[in-house]
Amino acid sequence: MIAMEHDTHTDKQIQDILSLKKVVVVGMSKNPSKAAHYVPRYLSENGFAITPVNPSADEILGKKCYESVSDIDDDIDIVDIFRPSEEVLPFVQEAIKKKPKVIWLQEGIHNPEAEKLARDAGIDVVFNRCMLAEHQRLC
Repeated sequence: MIAMEHDTHTDKQIQDILSLKKVVVVGMSKNPSKAAHYVPRYLSENGFAITPVNPSADEILGKKCYESVSDIDDDIDIVDIFRPSEEVLPFVQEAIKKKPKVIWLQEGIHNPEAEKLARDAGIDVVFNRCMLAEHQRLC
């Protein structure tokens, strides 16, 4: 597999992003062996307020699941996306309407078109990085 580039944020910028605590997780999984479950669980255990978005679940980790980002009324700091790169665009388009500070595409996820849309809307974009790994490395 070809190594995928990631965004150009410095460690300090990633630390600043990780100081934001309201995280919506698109594609959060009920399966404990999947990164889309254990990454948000780790974040939740480390002071982040996690809101799951998964239309096929009512609740994950005891938290109410939402069908879509637009169903969430609360303020959002970070939209963390666990979906294949080619499926990211509609989630990013929807997330932009909620005006999060950051859209974070997990490790292995990169969609230049979606990332440009978010940046053009004034939203910071992190791609091809794992929030858990970055938190453990920097915090």
